[in-house]
Amino acid sequence: MSTTLVQGAYIVAGLLFILALAGLSRHESARRGNRFGIVGMAVALVATILAATAGTGGSGWLGLLLIVVAMAVGAAVGLDRARKVEMTGMPELIAMLHSFVGLAAVLVGWNSSYEVVAYPTIHDVEVFVGVFIGAVTFTGSVVAFLKLSARISSRPLMLPGRNLINLGALGGFVVLTLAYVLVREDSVFVRHLLLGLVTLLALGLGWHLVASIGGGDMPVVVSMLNSYSGWAAAAAGFLLSNDLLIITGALVGSSGAYLSYIMCRAMNRSFISVIAGGFGVEAGTAASDDTDYGEHREVTAEGAAALLTSARSVVITPGYGMATAQAQHAVAELTKRLRADGVDVRFGIHPVAGRLPGHMNVLLAEAKVPYDIVLEMDEINDDLADTDVVLVIGANDTVNPAAAEDPTSPIAGMPVLRVWEARDVIVFKRSMATGYAGVQNPLFFRDNTQMLFGDAKARVEDIIQAL
Repeated sequence: MSTTLVQGAYIVAGLLFILALAGLSRHESARRGNRFGIVGMAVALVATILAATAGTGGSGWLGLLLIVVAMAVGAAVGLDRARKVEMTGMPELIAMLHSFVGLAAVLVGWNSSYEVVAYPTIHDVEVFVGVFIGAVTFTGSVVAFLKLSARISSRPLMLPGRNLINLGALGGFVVLTLAYVLVREDSVFVRHLLLGLVTLLALGLGWHLVASIGGGDMPVVVSMLNSYSGWAAAAAGFLLSNDLLIITGALVGSSGAYLSYIMCRAMNRSFISVIAGGFGVEAGTAASDDTDYGEHREVTAEGAAALLTSARSVVITPGYGMATAQAQHAVAELTKRLRADGVDVRFGIHPVAGRLPGHMNVLLAEAKVPYDIVLEMDEINDDLADTDVVLVIGANDTVNPAAAEDPTSPIAGMPVLRVWEARDVIVFKRSMATGYAGVQNPLFFRDNTQMLFGDAKARVEDIIQAL
């Protein structure tokens, strides 16, 4: 395949990736954006494989066969996982996919270090940067997977001087990079020793970096790792002299970084404070303070149905509890039923609801909830005071009035959905336990709030039956 055709295919693929990102930015065009991404990746794969195996005779066919076998194995594993994964398991699946990108960057960097070619000095820097970012992404993603899948505690790892450990690791990376560049190319053992040291250093940093971040910051962690995987891919692109990989990695890296910024702003926190860790404890813990908020009130499904029957406007604010109970289809059916009775039903989505950016939007889209009634926090907040009933389904920290009213709260200043301004609030929860931030929610004890305990899916179905 000629160089001109390869570059032309790369340009087409790059444009398709840009169109994919543009499409994924809105509900209505997300499916089309996904298709653009699939076609773009197919074009990129075909062009890269043909360019790598063309004109090499018999060895080219052998290389093509090995590549096809590897792709077939990978595709089989990917299809199997995609078919079996529940929507509740999507965050940890994405974290694991990020780890593969990081591992690939590490392997590309190590492979490039063995090439006997008169590369310029900048190539040595590219090798070190690629291996470092890739290794951080790999172990960081593995820890995120373990936390999200509850294989390890979501409680942050609070080592003494943890910030100094991170800064020391970055300083060590700079020193090792300078040493690698200055060592003569014929000192193969020393160069590989330095590369091995930086790999171990980066693996440890990635582990510590994410282990130190609490469960309350998991949406930011996922988007942050998404950004890391992009920069790792871009670094691999420099090593392989592959322009498309550089472009794609830069797109993923920059979009992931911007998404991380949006997540941090939604929690009124800086990116540095998230990296520093310490926010959030294991889900389902008891209240962290001894404040007496009074007694909570409970309601039955029949009582909730009575409130909904008399309501003119209803807002539903979902959280991770809806995903855990897989209640999205029941919620969609309730929405359909209420709208058929003339009730104005809308959804209020907090930017960090769930364990993944856009987690609630994906669940509601899966259940075929109309896009036009799914609103972001900023779009719905001012309307909550004129709302008759708010259904809080599995949300906790994102509807906590302490964020707006208690300056001493750990989540003070965090923008939240002001559901307590509505006439009546019904909170669906399994128990009175706190959320991922480990902070008690005064909303549960308000005069206009009633608790509906139990599995969210079962309780919503009970309400539909009562209606």
